[in-house]
Amino acid sequence: MTDSSLQPGPIHITILGSGTSAGVPMIGCKCEVCTSSDPRDKRSRTSIVVEYDNRAILIDVTPELRLQAIANDLMRIDSVVITHAHADHIMGMDDLRRFNVLKDGPLDLWMDERTSKPVRNCFGYCFSPTQEEGVFRPLLVEQRINGPFDLYGRTWTPIPMIHGRGHVLGFRIDDFAYCTDVSSMPEESFALIQGLDLLILDALQETKHPTHFNIAEALDVVDRVEPKRTFFTHMSHRVKHERDEPKLPPNVKFLYDGLRLTSSRN
Repeated sequence: MTDSSLQPGPIHITILGSGTSAGVPMIGCKCEVCTSSDPRDKRSRTSIVVEYDNRAILIDVTPELRLQAIANDLMRIDSVVITHAHADHIMGMDDLRRFNVLKDGPLDLWMDERTSKPVRNCFGYCFSPTQEEGVFRPLLVEQRINGPFDLYGRTWTPIPMIHGRGHVLGFRIDDFAYCTDVSSMPEESFALIQGLDLLILDALQETKHPTHFNIAEALDVVDRVEPKRTFFTHMSHRVKHERDEPKLPPNVKFLYDGLRLTSSRN
């Protein structure tokens, strides 16, 4: 008989943002999505919080981090993981200082080598081991992603992906995987997203795009790896939630800001 107390608990995911790099509504646009009254069509830049075993891990640090944290009553962050160094995924870094205060200590910042250089170029002041008294800056400790790594007793497996001409990382934790900003996947990455309970996957819009999956391409991935549930993210103003979600298969939906999901081991 299996002792259920030894089984890992569920993973809780909070969607801080589900929009493309321009956000929705976009500046200077009066299309039907940018003027929609449906709150699900208001999308800040893409980021999530992963919670388990009384720990909270932020994936990506958007320019709206402060507003996202307030909107979602985010009271703590224990570590931060970065998928890649594009502006919409790192430019809220300075707002991490508030989570240093709440934690009363530094935050580990996990990233691979190609991400580290631009992050340090922009935010080198965040990595100083000493802080001048009275000067409030984030205090971050770089942790290098070279392969699977342990975060609070769970294995995080990096998923190599292609984003236009660049390389980015998705991540798998237990039976949950997060794959944003992807236009193609190396063949070996498909094996890393087999047997999932929950997949969050990039699906920018219906029309083809050079740096992101469109909806049809994302659905091809879903058909291939057959997760139990899939939610699409990083959506542009060409996706209208109420109009377009009914076109998707029953086990596929669109994310929206503020949605909370739970994933358990199969």
